[in-house]
Amino acid sequence: MATHKKYNYLFLMINIVFLMVFSHFTAASDLAKEKRWADQIVDGLMVGEAVWLEDGKNKFLGLLTESPLPKTQGALIVVHGIGVHPNWPDVIHPVRAELPEYGWATLSIQMPILENGKTAKEYIPLLKEVNGRFNAAVQFLKNKNIQNIVIVAHSLGTTMANQYLTTKSDPAIRGYIAISMPDNPKIKEFNNVKKLSQIKTIPLLDIYGSQDLDPVLRFAKNRLIAGKKANQHYKQIKIEGADHFYRSKSEQLVKIIRLWLLKNAPGKEIQTQKNI
Repeated sequence: MATHKKYNYLFLMINIVFLMVFSHFTAASDLAKEKRWADQIVDGLMVGEAVWLEDGKNKFLGLLTESPLPKTQGALIVVHGIGVHPNWPDVIHPVRAELPEYGWATLSIQMPILENGKTAKEYIPLLKEVNGRFNAAVQFLKNKNIQNIVIVAHSLGTTMANQYLTTKSDPAIRGYIAISMPDNPKIKEFNNVKKLSQIKTIPLLDIYGSQDLDPVLRFAKNRLIAGKKANQHYKQIKIEGADHFYRSKSEQLVKIIRLWLLKNAPGKEIQTQKNI
């Protein structure tokens, strides 16, 4: 009888472990949270317009802000950090709202997210959803006759951008701006220094703040070495006094991005197709 109970207990524990592991690897974006974010954003949207993109499985929110200038240089796909949304007030909104004034359309997209309080490590299973969202954003911009596309990503968004750029990125991606890229060499999915060494053909700007988070600051030199070795168009800029969210430094951040774009991703000015 005791042996029977022992085997039942072992069977139960094995099933619990299996379910924990299975649930970890099958985690997906919290679509209910995405909807809550979208409802709040769309109701109060002041700059740009909401568009819905399709990644092959789900619809997700994008915020399109077209340039008011007669012709457009290209477009920026703007990628937020952990757990937030495409109109986040720090970093994301200044970039998506201000760069159009200088001839760049912006498409800020909702990336896969989890419920509040989840760690970056818990986002690993969601990386499988990243390419579908980037591909949908690129195709949307191509449909608007935009072929000169630059990715601008912040924080965990840089890990997602690296995932895309080191797998099957579209040739229309002509540049990459990584803002506050963290690193964790012990976890292959977050080994961004290694991923930088694989991004060799497009201009790459690596921005961070002097008061940034430790995983960003500690590996800044490693990023510099790996980036320069792999890519002749790699450049690293440190913004003095900036924290991870560039509070009080957003104007400087936007200016750095604008000037870098002028030199490294000049597009042939095109007349975009409105209202697509």
